[in-house]
Amino acid sequence: MEKIKSLSEQFKSDINANPISDQWFCADPTAVEFEGRLYVYGTNDHQQYEKTEKNTYEVIKSFQVFSTDDMVNWRYEGIVDVESIAPWVYAAWAPSICKRVEEDGLTHFYLYFSNSGYGVGVLTATNPLGPWTSPLDRSIVDQKTPGLEGVPAPFDPGVCIDDKGTGWLTFGGGTNGSDAMPGTMRIVRLGKDMVSLDSEIVPIKAPYSFEASELNFINGTYVYTFNSNWVERSEWTLEAPKSTSCSMCYMTTKTPLDTDSWVYEDDYFSNPGLFGMEYSNNHTHYEKFNGKWYLFYHAMILQKSFGSEGGFRSLCVNELEVDEKKVKINRCTGNYKGVSAIKNHDVREITPFSEIFNSREISFERNEESGLMAVSGDVDGAWLQLKNGDFGSGCTKLSAIVKGKGKITFRKDSLEGKIIGVIQGKGETFEKVETVLEEEIKGIHNLLIVFEGNILGDSYSFQ
Repeated sequence: MEKIKSLSEQFKSDINANPISDQWFCADPTAVEFEGRLYVYGTNDHQQYEKTEKNTYEVIKSFQVFSTDDMVNWRYEGIVDVESIAPWVYAAWAPSICKRVEEDGLTHFYLYFSNSGYGVGVLTATNPLGPWTSPLDRSIVDQKTPGLEGVPAPFDPGVCIDDKGTGWLTFGGGTNGSDAMPGTMRIVRLGKDMVSLDSEIVPIKAPYSFEASELNFINGTYVYTFNSNWVERSEWTLEAPKSTSCSMCYMTTKTPLDTDSWVYEDDYFSNPGLFGMEYSNNHTHYEKFNGKWYLFYHAMILQKSFGSEGGFRSLCVNELEVDEKKVKINRCTGNYKGVSAIKNHDVREITPFSEIFNSREISFERNEESGLMAVSGDVDGAWLQLKNGDFGSGCTKLSAIVKGKGKITFRKDSLEGKIIGVIQGKGETFEKVETVLEEEIKGIHNLLIVFEGNILGDSYSFQ
């Protein structure tokens, strides 16, 4: 049997919140809040990792999805299988999502994505977890769209909805000019249905632009961000400081269809290689959640622990300072530590086993009854960790919904910590199992949950 790594030996230590998942390679993040949870979507690099030694992207046709309400424990929600929803796609990368309450009273979600380098596709749903549908049988924009003859790669969408409820879409990539002004970034106003175009397609004059469009609306201002290229900044006539190679930069305007109104402001996130990580491409999304701004990005900080150097990326998050009054995005530093929890996790409420801070040697399987991703151990001793479990004034019982005949052991604070309780599986269908704890447990503790035998855990709660 393989020796299971302890917390101290594990790549993601007990003090590091990055990457948000140590199970999956994932990149190009986007996010949306719904009913108190933040949902994060990203390019499913793991789909490529399972097929090839090098990340060449061409087999990726799905997105990984995670959610959180405390910013450190991340629930694995599974994938958006774009290929099955929109079989016309060449590939699916770099999602960008927005939401709007429509006339039917429901919140509708619009998920735009790169259809390879050919164009931009869109999926729709009335729940952040789907089911998703493809309202078109083609890309919303592509290389054949009138007005895009000079844009070799109209991909990497960025979407926002302004204070009037109007949707806007940015995209672009490649070169149709000089290295200093590639001339291939574009913006268009979306139709009321969010899947049609309602204006001419207008250039954004983004200096040294490369890819990774993003669009936000902050305090009456449209904020466009992009990834700059690797070329030396030999031509620079702007008053703002020169951007660094392959960094994330931003521009602002109040009149997005006026090409000359866009003002280059600065870069705000350098290449991860300048933060002591590996150099890679760069793609970010910034999101305000519970009153704080966060910068989501990817970095190749997990691949070597998988024995790979093929360019497989992992999602990370750090706090970001945004001056909303002045619409200024301050520089952010990427690191392994990441963010702190914004609240403790109440384990007296039903908690999916897929709600995870850290883990080792676990697998996931959809429980169609609950809709959750249930968890099993690949080998005896496999484990997962939940941070900051809140037991309140005291708990004496534990219940869990499980399937199989193995057992799941709950330990307090560490893998060597005191056993709190043990759940023993009883059968081949999901059922609720209850046990009395070894002793009453109070206050805030990390949970280490260890799997042995053939057992699948759906969810648990303490009483």
